[in-house]
Amino acid sequence: MVRRIAKHLVRKGMFVESLECPNAEFSGRRFLIQSDETVRAILATSAAYALVNPQKSTVDIDLATGIAPAAQAAEERGRTLETVAQSTRSLRNSFDAARTGQLEIDALSPVADEISDRIDAAPDVFLKVTRLKTKDEGTYVHSLAVSALMMRLARMLGHDESAVRELGVAGLLHDVGKLMIPNAVLNKSGRLDSEERRLVRGHPELGYRLLKEQANVSDLVLDICRYHHEALDGSGYPLGLKADKLSPEIRLATVCDVFEALTSTRPYKRPWTTRDALNWMFDRGQLFDKKLVIRLGSIFA
Repeated sequence: MVRRIAKHLVRKGMFVESLECPNAEFSGRRFLIQSDETVRAILATSAAYALVNPQKSTVDIDLATGIAPAAQAAEERGRTLETVAQSTRSLRNSFDAARTGQLEIDALSPVADEISDRIDAAPDVFLKVTRLKTKDEGTYVHSLAVSALMMRLARMLGHDESAVRELGVAGLLHDVGKLMIPNAVLNKSGRLDSEERRLVRGHPELGYRLLKEQANVSDLVLDICRYHHEALDGSGYPLGLKADKLSPEIRLATVCDVFEALTSTRPYKRPWTTRDALNWMFDRGQLFDKKLVIRLGSIFA
């Protein structure tokens, strides 16, 4: 688990995943501190905390910081709860702006950065916090969780930071079409009838059309919104596209979206365990990219 430590506790030999400050101020990510000069540069930033990876560090983090693991875990949970609450409010505002054609796509980048740092710091904690959703916040928290998973997986696959952030924004907006579906349908605890299923299955196309009317929305964001329910064998929706028409980015989004849905509490079901969800998806290679399922599972190993 990545550790979040106060900036003044940073030492040579620590592997820093990121600093909690704007990238424009300190752009370094995922590096081993090898000099006092780097330590001084970190101390000069506005960041209060750094995310440090104990497994990649050459010093013992607990001995270097004096922070007890139990206290660290409690702090991580509190920080994650706070970030999810703030990000949910921001995403709700963005969805509302999209409804009126006034979405500011750039405003979502800081939201993506915040939740990316949280899942990098403690993947298990992040998943637990986002698993339980109120009816009113379900779509928003689901979108936050999918976005975070997409960014985490993309980094593991070697995507550069600009691509990771774009995927994060795509994850935040992938379910924006659900704005057009009545809450009574989205939150129904029983089985949907045929008309309700038709409404729900229409949300990717509705979201695509809504985002198409906004300014500065990339083709990647549009594609992930429209195609995240497609399947490799062509049995998905809305267009029934097959594997050769589905880009790696769309496949990544689909795996993260389904995994998050399976492991979350919903009005009509209990959450699956991480293992059960991953096994179920892996066994359905006709639907999901097995290599991506395996890599997703390694996040929680």
